[in-house]
Amino acid sequence: MKKILLTVMCAAFIAGIVMASGAMAADKYTVGIDGDYPPYSYVDEKGEPTGFDVESIKWIADQLGFEVEIKPTAWDGIIPALLANKIDLIYSGMTASPERRKVVAFSDVYWVINQSVCVRADSELNIVTALGGDYKVGTQRGCTAAMWLEDNLVKPGVLPMENLKLYDNFPLAAKDLENGRVDAAMMDDVIVEKAVEGRDLKIIGTINTGEEYAVAMRKEDKDLQEKINKGLDMLKRSSKWEELKAKYNM
Repeated sequence: MKKILLTVMCAAFIAGIVMASGAMAADKYTVGIDGDYPPYSYVDEKGEPTGFDVESIKWIADQLGFEVEIKPTAWDGIIPALLANKIDLIYSGMTASPERRKVVAFSDVYWVINQSVCVRADSELNIVTALGGDYKVGTQRGCTAAMWLEDNLVKPGVLPMENLKLYDNFPLAAKDLENGRVDAAMMDDVIVEKAVEGRDLKIIGTINTGEEYAVAMRKEDKDLQEKINKGLDMLKRSSKWEELKAKYNM
């Protein structure tokens, strides 16, 4: 009887240790990013995800004691991936638009951008003529630049649908612009600034859209939303924020 009692007590003690260990284990979240979105998120020459947003979430995770796995995901399928529980966060220069707020929750805003238009360096187009409907305009599929072009130019009949060329990422649009397959390309201002560096391209103007970047998560993940907001506040108050801005020329 004593042996049975001792065995039961040992089993209970071990189970307690296992449960305690599980309670102390760090939470782990899968973070979806656009893998071709410098300076916010991209895959470097070593095949490692990096960028302003990637380094930001890694810093936040380190400060708050949780783990992250960075997962490059096709942008036009990234919200469906979040809703299907394939990822837990989208931290990759995502605009917290009214349309997106209907289906996902967002953190506090951490960045504000506008939309810039670029052309080839020898082009005589200005921002009005480039978007006037007679020329082909390229941008990334599923992004707010595409939404702006569709809502403000395609639907009113200014830009024929066949003149709007959509790509899986903006570097592909910039490459086609260089090669003369489109006449202009439009995207978030910092993205365009990076895209024209070292290329025979130039920026001809910016549309003041005042878009707010935030981190997306499922609406039911209230605790995670609070955690990310706390981390963003800590980051923006720290020296790391200015360090990252300087590193990525933000």
